[in-house]
Amino acid sequence: MGVLLIVTGTSMTFPVACSFFYHESDLLPLLYAGAITLGAGLPLFFLFRKHNDLNIKDGFFIAVIGWIIVSAFSAIPFMLHGSIPSFTDAFFEMISGYTTTGTTILTDIESVPHGLLLWRSQTHLLGGMGFLTLAIIFLPHGMGGLRIFRAESSPGQVITKEKFKPRNRDTMVMLWWIYIGLNLIQITLLTLGGMTLFDSICTAFGTISTSGFSTRNASIGAYNSAYFDWIIILFMFLGGLSFVLIYQVLRGDMKALKQNTELRWYLGFLLFFCGAITLILWIKGTYANFPDALRYGTFQIVSILTTTGFGTADYELWPNSAQMLLFMVCFIGACAGSTSSGIKVVHYAIICKYMSASVRKIFFQPMAVVSLRLNGRCIDEDVINLALFYFIINIFMILIGGFIMTLTDNMDYSSAISSVISALMNIGPGFGAVGPTHTFAFISDTGKWFLSWNMLVGRLEMFSVLVLFIPSFWKK
Repeated sequence: MGVLLIVTGTSMTFPVACSFFYHESDLLPLLYAGAITLGAGLPLFFLFRKHNDLNIKDGFFIAVIGWIIVSAFSAIPFMLHGSIPSFTDAFFEMISGYTTTGTTILTDIESVPHGLLLWRSQTHLLGGMGFLTLAIIFLPHGMGGLRIFRAESSPGQVITKEKFKPRNRDTMVMLWWIYIGLNLIQITLLTLGGMTLFDSICTAFGTISTSGFSTRNASIGAYNSAYFDWIIILFMFLGGLSFVLIYQVLRGDMKALKQNTELRWYLGFLLFFCGAITLILWIKGTYANFPDALRYGTFQIVSILTTTGFGTADYELWPNSAQMLLFMVCFIGACAGSTSSGIKVVHYAIICKYMSASVRKIFFQPMAVVSLRLNGRCIDEDVINLALFYFIINIFMILIGGFIMTLTDNMDYSSAISSVISALMNIGPGFGAVGPTHTFAFISDTGKWFLSWNMLVGRLEMFSVLVLFIPSFWKK
C-alpha cells in the first residue's frame, strides 16, 4: 500500500510541471496533494518493507482496497483547488479515471486548469494497464507481486492462458514498454495533425487505456476532424487487443496471430456492427454521404465496444435501430488481456461454441463427444462454466443495479439500467439521462457511491471483489 501511494504521489510531478508552465491556480493544490500522498506512503513502505510474506488473501485484499485508497488520495487536488469541492464527487471522478470508465460529474471541463486536467487524464494512463502492475515493478523482490497480479487479472486471461515471460517483473516491464510506446506514437500522430501537444497527450492517455476523459466539453467531436477521428479509431482498436498478442506480433510470431480465436471474433464483431450501423445511418439519411456515415458510425461502435467512451456525435438523435446496435455493443467489450473492460469477446466465443455444440449433440449427434477449441487448444469444462457464470452474473448485476438506481435517484428504468451498464462495463456515456451530452452530476451521493462500486467491480472483473465477501475465503 505504501508503494501504491508513493507511485501516486510521485506521478503528480507531471501535473505540477504542467501547472507551473501554464501559470495557473492549481499549482499549490497539486503540490500539497503530492506531499500528503507521499507523506502517507513513505512511512508505510519503510515500516513494513521487511514483511514480504504476502499470501493470496493479501493479494486480493490489496487489489481491491488499493484502488479505493489511491482514488481517495487522488481526489485531494480537486478538493483543495475547489474545482470539485465535494469528496464524493472528487472520488467519483478519480475512480472513474482509474477504472477507465470515463464518466464525469464536471459540467464545464474546459474551465478546469491544465494541471488538474492532465492529472485527470493521467489517472487513465495509470489505471489502463492497472497501477498495481506498475507498483509491482517497484516492490522488493519476492514481495508477493505474482499474487497481486493474479488478483487483478481478468477471468479472460485465465481462459486464454496467455503469458509473457516466466519472471513476473519482466512481464510488467514489457507490458508497460508496449503501453507507453503506443501512447507516444498516438501523441506524435495527433500533434502532426494539428492538435495541441497538451490535448494530444490527454487524448492519447484516454485512448490506449480505452478510458474516454477528454479536455473538451464536446469530447472528440469538438475538433470536427476526420483525421483525428480515424487516428483515434485505430488506437482504440489497438487498446482493445490483447497486449500479449501485440508482444508476440512485435517479435514476429505471425503464427500466434493466425491461431488467435478471440482476434477473429473481435474483428468479426467490429466488421458486423460497423457495417450495419454505417448502412443504417446512410440509408436513413442521418448523414448526407457514405464516408460521413462510415466515420461517425465506426467511431461510436469502436468507442463503445472497446469501452473507451469518446464521442463525436449525439447518437441519441440517430435512428432507433442504430441506437439499438450501440446498446447491444455495450454488453460485449474487447479482448482479454487488453486495457478494455466489459464481458469480453472470449466469453462470447466460448458461449457461442458451447451453444452450437449443444444443439448439434442434442438434435443431430446424440452419441458424439464434442470438444470445443480455443486458440487451437481444447477447452476444459471448468473454463466453459466460468464463461457462462461470468456472463450470467453480469446480467444479474445490471438488473439488480438498475433497480437500486431507480430507488436511490428516482430515475426512469432505461436511464437507471444504462447508468449501471456504463459503470459496470466501464464504458462512460450511456443513454437517456446519462447520454452522450449529459454528465453524472445530477445523481445523488448514494447513487454515485453505488456506481463507483460498480466501476471497481467491473474493472477488476468481479471475482476479485466479490470473493472478499465470501466468509470461507478468510478461513485458514
